[in-house]
Amino acid sequence: MSKSDIRRLDKAIQNAERKLQAVRNQEMWPLEGHERRAILRAVAGGAYSLHRGNGTARADNKIDNLFGSAETRLITEIAAFKAERQRLVTEAAQDKAAKRSSGWW
Repeated sequence: MSKSDIRRLDKAIQNAERKLQAVRNQEMWPLEGHERRAILRAVAGGAYSLHRGNGTARADNKIDNLFGSAETRLITEIAAFKAERQRLVTEAAQDKAAKRSSGWW
């Protein structure tokens, strides 16, 4: 309800959007630990498959799916932050309106 809560959510939204952009560029830093490990396993499996003379299509698909799931996770996180921010703004506006209406008149 305070402006600091709204500012905190704005900063969290900006941070999550920055992470989302990095995931879309297939950068590793915004991923969680289990996602990083899964991508590294897929890369190792693709390297092994390539060394054996096979293609890397399975590993490439696995990596694409992992980045897609990370993107989905970040999109839902941003949506949740925005919904919480809207709730706080609405609540603050209702409090302000109630304070004005309970005035002298």
